[in-house]
Amino acid sequence: MENNKEYKVINIAGILAKGFLHNPLTSVLGAFLLIMGYMALSIMPREEDPQIAISGGAVIVAMPGGTPKEVENIIVKPLERKLREVHGIEHIYGMAMDNVGIVNVMYYIGENREDSNLKLYDKVMQNMDQMPKGVMQPIIKPFDIDIDIPIVTVAFYPKKGSKIDDIKMFDVVRKVQQHINAVENVAKTTLKGARKAQYNITVDMGKLSAYHLSLGQIMKAVQSVAVDVPDVKGRTKTNKLVIFGVKNAIENVEDVGSVIVAQYMGSPIYLRDVAHVEEGIDIQNFKTAEILYKKDKNATLSPTKHQITLTIAKLAGTNAVFVSKDVEKVLKEFEPEFEKEGIGYLITRDYGERANEAVNELMMHLIITIVIIAIMLIFALGWRESIIVTFSVPAILSVTLFTAWMTGQTMNRITLFALLLSLGLLVDAAIIVIENIHRHLHAHDAADKEMGSLVVEATDEIGAPTNVATLAIILTMVPMAFVGGMMGSFMKPIPYNVPVALIASLFVAYIFTPYLSLKLLNKTKGHSSTQKHNKGEK
Repeated sequence: MENNKEYKVINIAGILAKGFLHNPLTSVLGAFLLIMGYMALSIMPREEDPQIAISGGAVIVAMPGGTPKEVENIIVKPLERKLREVHGIEHIYGMAMDNVGIVNVMYYIGENREDSNLKLYDKVMQNMDQMPKGVMQPIIKPFDIDIDIPIVTVAFYPKKGSKIDDIKMFDVVRKVQQHINAVENVAKTTLKGARKAQYNITVDMGKLSAYHLSLGQIMKAVQSVAVDVPDVKGRTKTNKLVIFGVKNAIENVEDVGSVIVAQYMGSPIYLRDVAHVEEGIDIQNFKTAEILYKKDKNATLSPTKHQITLTIAKLAGTNAVFVSKDVEKVLKEFEPEFEKEGIGYLITRDYGERANEAVNELMMHLIITIVIIAIMLIFALGWRESIIVTFSVPAILSVTLFTAWMTGQTMNRITLFALLLSLGLLVDAAIIVIENIHRHLHAHDAADKEMGSLVVEATDEIGAPTNVATLAIILTMVPMAFVGGMMGSFMKPIPYNVPVALIASLFVAYIFTPYLSLKLLNKTKGHSSTQKHNKGEK
């Protein structure tokens, strides 16, 4: 005979257990949590490391003819005093040189980059009236660390036996750059080691001396025609619009050689008389690179000709995996043209692939840990109890991941480390609840109690100590949120996600553990205390 006397709950644990125990929506809520976690895991931006908000900038002020001492007293020191008025600046570094002064500003780590740039610009512009005479317009260059670090680098090189020259390869790679720059969430692309076409002028110093000329005269003569001549538009007295154009002065090597540099004894001296002019590449660019590669482990390294590196950076807070995949698609589209021109390419850095591997590896460790916990519980309590606790882990992780996604966090090694760190703590509440339910089910008076009442009583009984223990663990994590500097920003996912995971573990333990216990567990078969009492009377 069962004792139908209802147990009176006194803790939040019992209230939650009783409210969801017979509710038909409890199973729907469990499925929703798992789907929600899967969505967050799939959509959440993936990165190898968390992004750290570093903001700052440089103010460059030119003063032609100024000595370093003058620049320091007139530009750098007054500018430093004014920038000290801006809230959030941690460090100011001033440099005074001939003709120019530079003041670098570094904000506290964590300051919003856009807001910091705006404050820096406003403060400089507000004090333009105090700039001394002879000072040029200040140049304000913010630090764009979010987009200056590439996530993908691609090395383009001429294949063995290819006859493509540096200029043609640059034109092809620049076209690829233009298409990649249009990819969604690509912030910045740059070319390193590119060789551009130009006219090279090699001056014969002996001839220059014979004509009594200087290099300065040669430079001025070349500069005078090294600009585009615009169309001239104007109105006549009869209000008629007159438009005329001047043919480009420089179109080929002969035009460059025909530039008049001076007059000597009534005759013009052409550039070709004192210099050798040829069409080539920018020989003043000393930045070159070669790539060494091997197709397999046993092959020897094979050097290639000059190569061009294309770097791609992404926008802050976007998925590095998706961006790198989109870049690879563009490269695949250009492969027929690469084959035609004899250009090969290698992806020398793929941050998206590394981020994906790091996330997948940590997720595998999470799964392995869950399996280990499940196996241990099989021997400790039983396979049914093990299934109940095992369900609670993905449910808790789902709530934590979804919360992180909604708060703008990214999936990175520190976020997942926070989950790994808290995993041993997450199952504590569920194990405590299932262990107490297991104890009540095997008690001598279990047969006298209705199953639902027994489960609620067992859950409510351990509510207060479990809440206090979980709160104590959360409080140990809170101080980490107030750590400043680079380390504080880097480790911030831990104090953000561990408390969320621990709070979620309580709700999952109090809602789903009793519900699944009612569905999967049974009371021990045996005599009730009432039956034993009746036997004694007989």
